[in-house]
Amino acid sequence: MLDLIELFFFAYRNFVSDPDEILQGIGFGRAHHRVLHFVNRHPGMRVTDLLEILRITKQSLGRVLRELVDQGFIDSRAGKSDRRQRLLHLTPKGEALARQFVAIQSRRIARALAECGPESREQSRRFLVAMIDPEDRGSVEKLIARADQLAADPARGRKT
Repeated sequence: MLDLIELFFFAYRNFVSDPDEILQGIGFGRAHHRVLHFVNRHPGMRVTDLLEILRITKQSLGRVLRELVDQGFIDSRAGKSDRRQRLLHLTPKGEALARQFVAIQSRRIARALAECGPESREQSRRFLVAMIDPEDRGSVEKLIARADQLAADPARGRKT
């Protein structure tokens, strides 16, 4: 298993290296990328939902969110039914950056899947789901399915 562990580390290193380079140029880090990714996939998500997904402290998220809001990547709006809620949306500047990250990471994944053959996407998906703790799998798959459904809705005008 040590070879797989090492391969996992190297694959992750390269998977995040392209966004890391872009983020470094604007003074951001991986936490900023994660926030941008999930707000892009789930526009209007609550800060509390983002805390649950990322499993980071409120203090850590607060710093990252403040920087993203201050630099014009994210808009934090009060909820319609509960004004205390903070709902997160990407600004056009944030959408452009998120699209850039999705494009470069999608190319890397597509290349790897093409090298592995026609069944590799589904096998890879099953492997990655199996890597998630069993008690978290259902909620993760629901979260992804909901985002996929929203992204496919032409009325939303979004392409991910």
